[in-house]
Amino acid sequence: MKRRDFLKQTTFASGMFFVPQFLKAFENNPTKTFSNKKVVIIQLKGGNDGLNTVVPFNNDIYYQQRSTIAINKKDLLKISDEVGLHKSLQPLQNLYDKGFVSIINNVGYPNPNLSHFRATDIWQTASDSNEYLQNGWVGRYLDYTKGNPYNAIEVDESLSLMLKGRTQNGLAITDPNLFYKSMREPFFNNVVQSYKDPHLNEHNLGYLYNTMIDAKSSAKYILEKTKAKSTVAEYPKNIFGKQLKTIAGFINSGLETQVYYAGLSGFDTHANQANTQERLLKIYAESMEVFVNDLEKNNAFDDVIILTFSEFGRRVKQNESKGTDHGAANTVFVVGKNLKKQGLYNNLPNLGDLDKNGNLKYEIDFREIYATILDKWLQVDDVAILNKSFSKLDFI
Repeated sequence: MKRRDFLKQTTFASGMFFVPQFLKAFENNPTKTFSNKKVVIIQLKGGNDGLNTVVPFNNDIYYQQRSTIAINKKDLLKISDEVGLHKSLQPLQNLYDKGFVSIINNVGYPNPNLSHFRATDIWQTASDSNEYLQNGWVGRYLDYTKGNPYNAIEVDESLSLMLKGRTQNGLAITDPNLFYKSMREPFFNNVVQSYKDPHLNEHNLGYLYNTMIDAKSSAKYILEKTKAKSTVAEYPKNIFGKQLKTIAGFINSGLETQVYYAGLSGFDTHANQANTQERLLKIYAESMEVFVNDLEKNNAFDDVIILTFSEFGRRVKQNESKGTDHGAANTVFVVGKNLKKQGLYNNLPNLGDLDKNGNLKYEIDFREIYATILDKWLQVDDVAILNKSFSKLDFI
């Protein structure tokens, strides 16, 4: 195989990952004993409107600033004398009533960026707003633990920055069977046959030959593990439901993966927000309830923490298109069976004290949530992974 042909083929047609980076990860042997603790990270992509998700229905400012999109008190799912959930979140309220949900308000970071792409990068890398990192916080977790690439899996066709480390990446897998078949494509045999090609060795690509067997065996391991115990729960017939069903299959099968990542898109509601958000929150909540019940039925929920975030919130004042524009601080959901602080973790947003752009001010740095999960749940050095020290919270 000619060098130019090799370089053309080093990205899978499915867009799963860049092959040399992926295979290089198998050169390191794991040094950390596998823990049953798992983290499922869910991004509500586009900037979900937190104020119409967790609603301060006794606050007059809320109704003054949102004359047409504010949710009427009678249409809310009240969880306290001050707070109600959007009516589409009934399945999430079922989990809330069991003590499985902690709602963390006013989550953000200093000098917030209101670009979808940049804000997502900040959340995925755990960087400062003026700091540009080329690796994600989960990727650095993989670097630190020196585990297998399947220790972190994104259920998508391409790998996000969050799961890319300095020396090791996670995996992007939509289907274990497809992943296994991709690893058996003729391309890999061509790499082995071309091992003695001097052009490949000149560019330090000869290591692919030595790591090929490990890569294939990992794909086989994932497929065989998931075949041993497949989930039978009925998930909603949508992309997000399918993602959570795949993750449940991985967890219930005993796969040695500690971090999973998935996302639900469409939350950029600049116009006619009400119907769009209602539909998306319904998809999210229905899928989440089935997912948690599935894990519970298989005695797997005790060791799982589910973190749901959005790259930013929305502005307090609605716009002229019956929607909301990009904002700053937002609400984060943490779902788990043994939370130390259930329900409302902290105070509601102060709608009378906004920043100069009319956005909510942050109270909790999102990296405090990451630090808490790394330190208290995954039991690793959060400072080494996040590059600095952050306060720990008390939800776990």
